[in-house]
Amino acid sequence: MVNAVAYIRNGAYAVVGLIWFAQKDGSNETEVYGNISNVSSGEHGLHIHQYGDLSRGCESFGPHFNPYNHTHGGPTDKVKHVGDFGNVVADANDTVHVRLTVDSLEFSGKNSILGRGIVLHEGKDDLGKGDTPDSKLTGNSGARLACGVIGWAAEEL
Repeated sequence: MVNAVAYIRNGAYAVVGLIWFAQKDGSNETEVYGNISNVSSGEHGLHIHQYGDLSRGCESFGPHFNPYNHTHGGPTDKVKHVGDFGNVVADANDTVHVRLTVDSLEFSGKNSILGRGIVLHEGKDDLGKGDTPDSKLTGNSGARLACGVIGWAAEEL
């Protein structure tokens, strides 16, 4: 079993949460789940970014993690970035509940997501289907609202 976790935060907005990654041995499916609090209601893009560099906050996380040089897409698209998780929704209590199953994540080798960043964006991800150049790069999901570095979890979930 592989277990990883990211502590998501942005102190300026009091956004805080945990995103867990769990993959059973021999499986290529990863359960991604967790909660993020104090997020304005509505849809928000959620993506894995190239770096886990917090030297300039979320801004130093670089572009979306894209080792196969694909265009941006939605979580069920065949052509997408590795960490294109689509949209998550903040409910009436300003809480995002994340629950996905994905088959695109690796935890070893050059395409490992460990040490990379995960970013919650301010806006809705258009899943690469918009009519602007940014759609195929970022999904037009706006500024980086909160972020965290993905690392090994201390214990089994």
